[in-house]
This record gives sequence, C-alpha cells and structure tokens, in this order.
Amino acid sequence: MTISIKKCMFEDLHTLQEISYETFNETFKDQNSPENMKAYLERAFNLKQLEKELSNSSSQFFFVYFNNEVAGYLKVNTDDTQSEIMGDESLEIERIYIRNTFKKQGIGKYLLNNAVEIAMKQNKKKVWLGVWEKNENAIAFYKKMGFVQTGAHSFYMGDEEQVDFIMIKSLI
Repeated sequence: MTISIKKCMFEDLHTLQEISYETFNETFKDQNSPENMKAYLERAFNLKQLEKELSNSSSQFFFVYFNNEVAGYLKVNTDDTQSEIMGDESLEIERIYIRNTFKKQGIGKYLLNNAVEIAMKQNKKKVWLGVWEKNENAIAFYKKMGFVQTGAHSFYMGDEEQVDFIMIKSLI
C-alpha cells in the first residue's frame, strides 16, 4: 500500500472537478435534497470557480494517491481565502474528501498530517476547519486528531442554512 500526495495544477482542473463532485455527492447526498445538492455542486465545483480557487496563491489543492490511483483531495487556505476571519497565524483545512472505495485506509489521517505540516512550514500557530454538525464520523475523527470545537458558522447547501462546527488544533 502506497499513499502519496501531489499539488494540483491547472492541467488537473477537470480531474479536480470530477473528484469534487463525486466525493461531495457520496458524502452528503443521503442527508440533503437533490435540489440543494445540485445547486451546491454547480456553484462550488463549476470549472470557473475551481480555476479561480486554483489560481489564488493563498489556496492550495492536493491530490492524494493510493497505489497510484487518485483517492481524494485536500484543500487548504491561508490569509484572506479562509472562510472565516482567523488571522495570519491560521491555516484552514477547507476540504478533505476521499472516494468511498478508499475510506478506512489511513488516507484522511495522511491528508490531515500533510495540512499540519504545511501550516508548520508557514509558521502558523493553529489549523482549523468547519465540519457539518451532523457529520458525526468526521467530528469524532477530528477530535481524535487533536481538534477542539470552538464555535460554529452557517453553511449553505443550496437554499438550506446548515451549521458547521468550527474546530481548531493548536500547533504551539
């Protein structure tokens, strides 16, 4: 079993869109209406939006490979690309998504550790993320990895307002 990571580039745009749709849909389709899922997927993962995010130097995407096959991806944000104002000493893990067929292989932990490594190289003091309050498996995983819930913010799935818990891990 080999796990590796590679930074996404512009030539990866279509693969990024494909895996974004697939993993988000697999993760949330059963708990949301088809209309809200469609609206969110079209807004968040259209090519123009992903290209804009890829071209911003404060956001980075990484594919994770399991035995040379794309198994998922990571997106991290710093500075003004963070979805909440957390300051210059923070790095946001905006997305960790893994294809269903690759779950329970240690890939989530691998990606999370890579995000922490990126933050430490940039001298950040904390790593944070937002996780849907109903995503109990993810919340338990993040707690196990040293994250603590410190607040909440709104997340819109189509026209439905949902609550994401804000979880922070101190690096100092």
